[in-house]
Amino acid sequence: MLSELRIRDYAVVDDLTLRLGPGLNVLTGETGAGKSIVVGALSLLLGERASSSVVRSGAERATVEAVFDIGGIEGLRERLDEMGFRADDDLLILRREVAAEGRNRAWVNGSPATAGVVGELGSALVDLHGQHEHQTLLRRREQRAILDAFAGAGGLAGRVSTLYRALHDLRREMEAREVRRREVESRADFLRFQLDEIDGARLEPREDEELEAEAARHEHAEDLVRGADAAHQILYAADDSVTERVSGVRRTLEDLARFDPDMRPHAELLDEIYHQLVEVGRAMGDYATGVDHDPARLDEVRQRRDLIFRLKRKYGPDLAEVLATADRVRAELAELDGAEHDLGTLSRRIEEARKQLAAAADQLSKARRGAAVDLGLSVQQALPALGLEAATFEVRLVPAEEPSEGGAESIEFLVSPNAGFEPMPLARIASGGELSRVMLVLKAILADVDRVPVMVFDEIDAGIGGVVGAAVAAKLAEVARGHQVFVVTHLAQVASRAGTHLLVEKSTGGRAITATSVRPLEGEARIQEIARMLGGDPESRTSREHARELLAG
Repeated sequence: MLSELRIRDYAVVDDLTLRLGPGLNVLTGETGAGKSIVVGALSLLLGERASSSVVRSGAERATVEAVFDIGGIEGLRERLDEMGFRADDDLLILRREVAAEGRNRAWVNGSPATAGVVGELGSALVDLHGQHEHQTLLRRREQRAILDAFAGAGGLAGRVSTLYRALHDLRREMEAREVRRREVESRADFLRFQLDEIDGARLEPREDEELEAEAARHEHAEDLVRGADAAHQILYAADDSVTERVSGVRRTLEDLARFDPDMRPHAELLDEIYHQLVEVGRAMGDYATGVDHDPARLDEVRQRRDLIFRLKRKYGPDLAEVLATADRVRAELAELDGAEHDLGTLSRRIEEARKQLAAAADQLSKARRGAAVDLGLSVQQALPALGLEAATFEVRLVPAEEPSEGGAESIEFLVSPNAGFEPMPLARIASGGELSRVMLVLKAILADVDRVPVMVFDEIDAGIGGVVGAAVAAKLAEVARGHQVFVVTHLAQVASRAGTHLLVEKSTGGRAITATSVRPLEGEARIQEIARMLGGDPESRTSREHARELLAG
């Protein structure tokens, strides 16, 4: 519930704090005292656009802050967590600040927020009647939810919404796959050309490196033969070769090792060197006789190398990327080959999802049709007691071409306050008082299913009194049994029903600028205010007795 409303430097309000209680709360006062200013300030927390004109003369900024007790309100804590706000001690504090000059600001539980976020949270807690911008029942989505709740079809409506989203996702997937298929198909010939060109080359990994080495051997075959043969001669084949000389030194060290064991390691090391030199010398001889000087093969290698060079320029900086390009192209073409099968499977899934949605939407439509008649009759029967004797009310279902997230039809509440006029959508009713009374009836009927805990009524008693006023008061009291209700009223009958009675007054208080203040009324002060509202002399005994009777009733 709304525990406290704080207003500072807003219009003619200097510094004001309203403490509200559960059940029915009323705000009364003389005409022009500023009752609607309080409601206007509250509307800022419900998302109304802020204008610098609301800042009190001489002040830098206007501030409106509301404290809500959100204990037991289903889903709100989770929503706050999703938004990144904490709600300690079951309290939610919404605040907006309007600057005379500069930037406006907003807070949720002390953390900076946008006005939109504050408005979203405020609208989930407060249903304000009298300012069209903030009447949740004027929204078709809300009207649909109310009808479904009245019909006991909330679960079915949720299933329709889930099935629609599933169908929507499948259709989006189908569109995406169709686009992809057309893209691949439009370049299929080019892809096949690329694949044929790469696969036709029969490339092997690292082949370019091997070809470079082979080309170098063929191009320098004579140099390789001369160099290898020279090494063979020097190391092994010549009469005075290196191995021959080392062999003599090796024998000398072996002889010395027989006399001095310390020479043994040197002799062994030289023996290893000798055998390695022999191995290298023989290998050079074999290499010199094995070098193949084949001009025809060299030409083949050069042509192959040029082919690979062209492919690398087209498909990648290196041979590995050329082969990877072939794999990617092959996958795209495989995707095209399987696309028809995939699209066919997806099409069957879409058709099945469409049938499920249609069946659930049809079941929901049947529940809605019966509930629409009952709800329309219930509202219409209650309107005459509230001074709308000739009013008509109906819940209209307009079939849609195909089911959507909200079902197979749109829902709209229509009303005609006066005889001879066609029913119109609630949003087009000109009189705030008439609209508020229609809303009041709806709230009374839907009290058990309404999800908004706080209801604010402004101008609900416009143009009524007497028996109708008593009926309005009784209806407000009925709604207040399940909700917190805050009413700005001129009716003594309504004020007398309140659990919390607040009086708004305007004065200068010895200052140059007029200010509005609010104080709670109890005892004799409340009797005097009720007597004033009855239209008599608030000081007369008769008026005060009448006020006591109302309060006692």
